[in-house]
Amino acid sequence: MIELLENMPDGVLGFRITGEVTRADYDDVLMPPIRKAIESGTKVRALTQIGPGFTGYDKGAVWADVKAGAEWGIGRHNSWECIAVVTDVRKIRKITSMFGWMSPGELKTFKLEELDEAKAWASGSFNA
Repeated sequence: MIELLENMPDGVLGFRITGEVTRADYDDVLMPPIRKAIESGTKVRALTQIGPGFTGYDKGAVWADVKAGAEWGIGRHNSWECIAVVTDVRKIRKITSMFGWMSPGELKTFKLEELDEAKAWASGSFNA
């Protein structure tokens, strides 16, 4: 499940991922604010918090992720400023350290206890 995070700094899109992510999560929650920011010409600054209850993606979400990455990520690489990934899930931290260079914009991982620092970094007000 993907849900919008509240109390985010101005200009930062915040998402929380828990349980299983579905295609509907991409279509209804994740992509609308990202599309809106990119289409308005705003550089995307995002924070994604992935909780310990994250179980993975269903088949529809895998396809939505590939499609969104091609169209709104790689296809619009210059539209992204940064992505903060906040998680204590070991496999997510490992994947982001291995493949973060492929991310549009700068990517940095933070532990769950570092959420405030991640918000500051994503907003551009903290040089972590």
